[in-house]
Amino acid sequence: MSTPRLIVGLGNPGPEYEATRHNVGFWFVDRLAAQLRIDLAPQGKFFGKAGRAGELWLLQPTTFMNRSGQSVAALANFYKISPAEILVIHDELDIPPGGIRLKQGGGNGGHNGLKDIQAKLGTPDFWRLRLGIGHPRSLGLSQQVVDFVLHQPRKEEQPDIEHALDRCLLAWPKIAAGDFAGAQQQLHGKAV
Repeated sequence: MSTPRLIVGLGNPGPEYEATRHNVGFWFVDRLAAQLRIDLAPQGKFFGKAGRAGELWLLQPTTFMNRSGQSVAALANFYKISPAEILVIHDELDIPPGGIRLKQGGGNGGHNGLKDIQAKLGTPDFWRLRLGIGHPRSLGLSQQVVDFVLHQPRKEEQPDIEHALDRCLLAWPKIAAGDFAGAQQQLHGKAV
């Protein structure tokens, strides 16, 4: 069982995207960086903001979402980090706001960030921490998906998403130790 060496939060760069649903991966990495006292700084050769503590790297690609793989592959290849040692945190339409799923491998569910990472790494076998944002249809909205992910969560959804981020931070010690099964048990249970 590998311990993660690269934690990637997905999002879009720029202040206009900061508070949007598509940026929940950035939100998590910001919180984790603060907790671990890691400074994230622009790193041109990795096409993102990155910081490290020992063997652990945190990364926020500053490419747009559909080019995330360029950033992930640049850092992973440079430091010889295998896909099994990579955890990507991203927004998930198929999970209600506040829901969390941790898994390794699988499809990309139409998520352009995941699609590009799979293409650039040549495999889907990295870990994903899927943070639920809900789907416009399941939330009774007529908005197009593209429009939905590029807007901020409604005020009734925000607390659930914030709580999910807090729960992920509580599970971090298990994830950091490579105890993905223990982390799954902790995260997939009912929110308290």
